Amino acid sequence: MAKPEHCRYAKSHEWVCVEGGSAVVGVSDYAQSEMTDVVYVDLPKVGRKVKLGESCGTVESVKAAFDFYSPVSGEVTAVNEALAKDPALVNRAPFEGGWFFKVKPENPKEAESLMDLAQYREFLKTPAAHGSH
Repeated sequence: MAKPEHCRYAKSHEWVCVEGGSAVVGVSDYAQSEMTDVVYVDLPKVGRKVKLGESCGTVESVKAAFDFYSPVSGEVTAVNEALAKDPALVNRAPFEGGWFFKVKPENPKEAESLMDLAQYREFLKTPAAHGSH
């Protein structure tokens, strides 16, 4: 589905890939590797309005529970139902089968303010990248 090079990244390690009037959201490969084995994902409800930077769900792993944040503002239009049966998709395929939700962005320009893949890779080299996930 989403390709890492086509996505934008938040400092909290979520990615967003805007395709037409819809945006797909998930967590980066770095984030899933830090969380280790994902056992449950609590997704936002369809129809919920999310705001940029707002906590909108939780990922639970064998290690701990982690909040995840919306990288754009808008209305949730779909959630990845497959994660209820197989939450480990987040670990195996964070960009393909392990996406979290789709949102109709209020302002598509919000995604443009996020990091591209090259910027995100540089960010991962900094101490700030390892403080939140």
